[in-house]
Amino acid sequence: MKVIILAGGLGTRLQEETVIKPKPMVEIGGRPVLWHIMKHYSYYGFNEFIFALGYKGEVIKHYFLDYYALNSNLTVNLSTGNVQVRNKESEDWTVHLVDTGQTTGTGERIKRLQSWVAGETFMVTYGDGVTDINLQALLQFHRQQKRIATVTAVRPPARFGGLMFNGNLAARFTEKPQAGEGWINGGYLVFEPQVFDYFPAGESDLAADILENLAADENLAAYRHDSFWQCMDTMRDKVLLEKLWQQKSPPWKIWN
Repeated sequence: MKVIILAGGLGTRLQEETVIKPKPMVEIGGRPVLWHIMKHYSYYGFNEFIFALGYKGEVIKHYFLDYYALNSNLTVNLSTGNVQVRNKESEDWTVHLVDTGQTTGTGERIKRLQSWVAGETFMVTYGDGVTDINLQALLQFHRQQKRIATVTAVRPPARFGGLMFNGNLAARFTEKPQAGEGWINGGYLVFEPQVFDYFPAGESDLAADILENLAADENLAAYRHDSFWQCMDTMRDKVLLEKLWQQKSPPWKIWN
C-alpha cells in the first residue's frame, strides 16, 4: 500500500528553519521529520512512499539521492572516481518524488498523484506530525467502517496549565495534559480510489474541501487516537520535539 506524504507547503510559521529548507526536512535529533514519519510507517509494513513536492522540493530530492551513500561505509578511489559500498544496510523503502507545484493546495497535490495510486487503497499524511498511532489498527478500522475515507482524530496537547479555584482563592495549578483540547484532524488518513470523485477541478484544500464534502455525505470515518500526537508548526513545537527525543523513550519512537 502506497503512502502519500504532503511535503510542498511553505512552512511560514517555522521560518527560522524553512527559509532554507522545506518543513519536512527540519530535523529532530539530527534526522528530518520526514524520516521519523517514514520509520513509523515502515514499522507497520508500509514501505512505498510518494512525496508531493513543492516549495524547495529539490532539497528533498537531494536527500534521497544521497541517502544510500551517506548511510553506508564507502571506499573511494580518487584516481578513478570508483566508489565501493562496504555495507549494504538500508531501509527497504521505495520513494517516489513528484513535483506537484510550488503553491498548489493540499487537495490539488493529491489529485495530481491520482495516476500513482489508481485503483488502490492508499494512505495520506502531512509531512510535519509524529505520533505513536497503530497504523494497522487504523487500516483495520477503515475497512470495518466501509467508507471512502478515514481521518485520524487527535486531541492536541493543551498549551497552558490549569488553575483550580477554591471560591475566590487559587487552590492549585495543574500540569499541561497531553489531551487537553478538542478533537482535530491529525492527518494519517486512509482513502479508497473513489475519493477522487470528491476532488473538484482546479485548486482545493484537503481539509476544507475534500474532507468536509466526504463528511457531509457520511463517507468519512473518524479513528479516535487518544495517545501521543504532535505536529511541528512552530519553533516552539520543534524545541518540544527535540526535548522529547532526548528522553530515554521518545513517545513516537516505536521502532528499534
